[in-house]
Amino acid sequence: MGRGDEESPLPQLSQPDQNTDLTGSKDPARPAAATPEEPLGDEEKQPPHARQGPFFYIGGSNGASIISTYCRSKGWQRTQDSRREDYWLKWCETKCRDSYLSFREGQQLLFQLPNNKLLTTKIGLLSALREHARALSKATRTLPAPGTQARVMKMEDFFPETYRLDSRAERQAFFTLFHETQMWICKPTASNQGKGIFLIRSREDLAALQAKIQSAEDDPRHRRMSFPGPQARVVQRYIQNPLLLDGRKFDVRSYMLIACAMPYMVFFGHGYARLTLSLYDPHSGDLSGHLTNQFMQKQSPLYVLLKEDTVWSMEHLNHYINNKFQSTRGLPRDWVFTTFTKRMQRIMAHCFLAVKSKLERKLGYFDLIGCDFLIDENFKVWLLEMNSNPALHTNCEVLKKVIPDVVVETLDLALETFHKSLRGRKMLPLRARRHFALLHNGEADPRPGGSRGAPRTCRLAPPRSAPRRPRPPSPDPRPGGPLGPWMPSRDAGAAEERGS
Repeated sequence: MGRGDEESPLPQLSQPDQNTDLTGSKDPARPAAATPEEPLGDEEKQPPHARQGPFFYIGGSNGASIISTYCRSKGWQRTQDSRREDYWLKWCETKCRDSYLSFREGQQLLFQLPNNKLLTTKIGLLSALREHARALSKATRTLPAPGTQARVMKMEDFFPETYRLDSRAERQAFFTLFHETQMWICKPTASNQGKGIFLIRSREDLAALQAKIQSAEDDPRHRRMSFPGPQARVVQRYIQNPLLLDGRKFDVRSYMLIACAMPYMVFFGHGYARLTLSLYDPHSGDLSGHLTNQFMQKQSPLYVLLKEDTVWSMEHLNHYINNKFQSTRGLPRDWVFTTFTKRMQRIMAHCFLAVKSKLERKLGYFDLIGCDFLIDENFKVWLLEMNSNPALHTNCEVLKKVIPDVVVETLDLALETFHKSLRGRKMLPLRARRHFALLHNGEADPRPGGSRGAPRTCRLAPPRSAPRRPRPPSPDPRPGGPLGPWMPSRDAGAAEERGS
């Protein structure tokens, strides 16, 4: 093996103790979080000669303590300088154009694909799914194959009927079909936490929306805006018959992880169930009874006392459905971890394939996307939306167990796939994979230029401003050979007490 194969542009990761279980806990319960990180101020107390990197930068507070603990456990140092370009890892809540302009492919890891809005905005996802549906329909008509029609997912089978308000034709179609016996939900295209959402249930609600749109169109400034005011929205048919847990509405947050973009390595990860505090009443005007996210639930004065009841683990949800519905509804045992999980995975893979050819991709880009699913009373699974920069706060006990594992495995998989891609090695098996399930292995995908097969091998130097680090000796004398530089971390990170 040549020297080029041995060196890596990312620093070698610290090796586990001899007694560490390298495959992760076999207990189905997720491991508890590690002890909290040291205060960020410690970095400033270090003498100048100690601050030599490698560096990582975190922009924002979402998941910051978990990410920081992970990086510090590898011997990396946190920088507060957002303009610093010689970082190893940059994880920001908000995307910045300069980060992508200065990004050094094959030398750095950067969180969030530049145009993930194709999936994570309401208009982006709707447009992508429609275009993909047209392409699939055309393909099956042109090259019909036995069973093809049965295998193709239809958009209406998993995505509620939706109209764009930025399209005059679509909003007119919606205004025409609206009837007061139906309920619709209006959402801004690119916001989260329930901000800007309202229900449309009456002719008065519809008239108010029409007036708002007309007012914006009459404003001469709206022509200069990328997404003019009220039109940067969608209206979506409200699922009025949701499955209830003890009378309360819920949805399920799962994760799509794009651990590597060259080649694509895409994974599904379980999350948790989010419940409302109040009992479900379809006629209520209180949005906290319709929207399950923590931001909305915190508006209730009862949240501090009952917050633990607003988040269930997937194991809790599975146990509840086994006991409550397995026999009465004829469900297979462990429906949550069998039928429901497979359905979420299939929907998620379908959405990824809808945008695969359009995502901006470079070696070192990775992304974690929050996907929200709703189950109706007939046990039909609906995708509600996908979210960039999903909430990574740990303000209740379930989240303290779930979120650190998600973040740590995200970083472990991003590192391992990065190293393997850089060296032209096969991706599988992945030693860092514990809870995530592989959705798409892009090693056989056509590469830009038309070639297939394993990713190209590239030999790149470390970032220019970063000092070279000596390669540590082979650290593991145990049978089976030395450990790779991307061994899974056992540091689950610190819990955050701020809300999501």
